[in-house]
Amino acid sequence: MKVEIWSDVVCPWCYIGKRRFEAAVEQADIHVELVWRSFELDPEASSAPEGSLAEELALKYRMSVEEARGMMDHMTRTAAREGLSFDFERARRGNTLDAHRLLHLARERGKQSKMKERLLRAYFTEGRAIAERGELATLAAEVGLDAGEVEKVLSGPDYVDVVREDEDRARSLGIRGVPFFLIDETLAVSGAQSTDLMRQALERAASTG
Repeated sequence: MKVEIWSDVVCPWCYIGKRRFEAAVEQADIHVELVWRSFELDPEASSAPEGSLAEELALKYRMSVEEARGMMDHMTRTAAREGLSFDFERARRGNTLDAHRLLHLARERGKQSKMKERLLRAYFTEGRAIAERGELATLAAEVGLDAGEVEKVLSGPDYVDVVREDEDRARSLGIRGVPFFLIDETLAVSGAQSTDLMRQALERAASTG
């Protein structure tokens, strides 16, 4: 069974959805070929945005900074129930194009899921600057990617076209938010749904495949 997941590495629901999906796969006992697809929540983001995350959310959702902090606290509690530790105070925002390009290199080297997990943990838990190329190179080395290949990707245009193809396909599928799961190109699940719902979707796809 092939499952494609559109997500971004600075999307909290994407990390939560990943954990719920992993639990669903384990419960369903189904072999899955997993492909992580690119989706930039903010393609125009700079490498080092000014202001706090709470201020950015307040502006984006037209709420007060205190309300934004409350939303972040709720998200932190939700993540904790999935075994994840979020630390939004340490989160260092930035453009995610280079991170997505590395994920495509990692896919070709059979390490995409490891790279995805490493980037998510680096951003949400460790406060690592996943928009900085030096930091990305360090994280890539930790999952076993070749330093020379990583340097070549980060210093040039490699995989930009692949990222854009993922995003063009997302638009053609009507994807407006992530995470978005496409199972065997036929069954779609949008959002970080419960483990039970994800398991049911996997089992339904397996029974009709």
